[in-house]
Amino acid sequence: MPEIRGFEGGDAVDLLRELVRTPSVNPQLEADGAGEADIARLTARWLSGWGFEVEWREPEPGRPSVLARHGSGGPTLLLNGHLDTVGVAGMTVAPFDAYEADGRLHGRGACDMKAGVAALLAAARDLVRRGHRGTLVVALTADEEHASLGMADCVAAGLRADAAVVCEPTSLAVMPAHKGFVWIDAEVRGRAAHGSRPDVGIDAIRNAARYLVALDALDEALRADEPHPLLGHGSWHAGTITGGAAASVYPERCSVSLERRTLPGETAADVVSEFRAVAADLRVRAPDSDVRIEVSLERPGTEVSSDHPLVTGLLEAARAEGVDPRVEAMTAWVDAAFLNEAGTPAVCFGPGSIEQAHSADEWVETREVTRCAAILERFAAAFLET
Repeated sequence: MPEIRGFEGGDAVDLLRELVRTPSVNPQLEADGAGEADIARLTARWLSGWGFEVEWREPEPGRPSVLARHGSGGPTLLLNGHLDTVGVAGMTVAPFDAYEADGRLHGRGACDMKAGVAALLAAARDLVRRGHRGTLVVALTADEEHASLGMADCVAAGLRADAAVVCEPTSLAVMPAHKGFVWIDAEVRGRAAHGSRPDVGIDAIRNAARYLVALDALDEALRADEPHPLLGHGSWHAGTITGGAAASVYPERCSVSLERRTLPGETAADVVSEFRAVAADLRVRAPDSDVRIEVSLERPGTEVSSDHPLVTGLLEAARAEGVDPRVEAMTAWVDAAFLNEAGTPAVCFGPGSIEQAHSADEWVETREVTRCAAILERFAAAFLET
């Protein structure tokens, strides 16, 4: 088990080195992934040593999250990060060496999102040292990179706060909004027949292609809507397509996986209606087409008003620490949606660029990690005073 230089020593970058050196690859994404157990023990030990009351939550065996609280009463602020990472296949740097050069620290999770975890931990530790009002909660969750088991479990167990900062990589921009998504399974049914019998066979693959072309009309409709001020328009794309048995056989089935990126307020039911309407229109024009639509997974889009004290407070803290205050959109879906849906206003703010997340040479600028910790500490101290 990696050790930091005592509970009182080390800055945010020291914490980051130890986090990167502790493998936490999500086992759902890579068969031999270590999972979150070791890194959860490490962070739980740190937090306990700093004076936090620590709770260990395990929604599935071997997949722990760490919840820690300090203080009581007053406003409650939640600092959140996830402990798991994606896999290491194809990486061009040693994934767990925490190699440093030219002001950058490299390794799996360095950007997504152990830099954010290190920054929030350093800020939380220093807030306890200096003393703070209110209640400070640290939530380090499992499985964000796959199914968000950790955050879903914490929210279901009653995790709430007056505000939350999810320390995903945002290059120190405040990101109060992100799109959701709906995954659609489209099953196109045909009729199997020998390739020499066009009078009998119905080509499911050809009808799947017709359906995809027909979805161009959905593109046009989405672009015609009023754009969200940060997120722009919704979108869709085809992810995978499978079907057919042999070149000489009319394919009986063709399956297409589709993803629709949604704006805050759009629902899975809205999306299903869109895709089924296109299928119904196609059937009028091509009576032998049979497209069946089902949802396999959906996550909501989310947003916090740009004039919310959570947003303005972070911007003020960034400005005070010499960082250009910026409000931008988060391009990826993150666990902030669970918090917002449960009534806890949550925004994203953290070190590192989302472009480096999951990359072959994943890295983060160490200066940005230190700056993020300072901004979080300044913001949290002010917020907990209110």
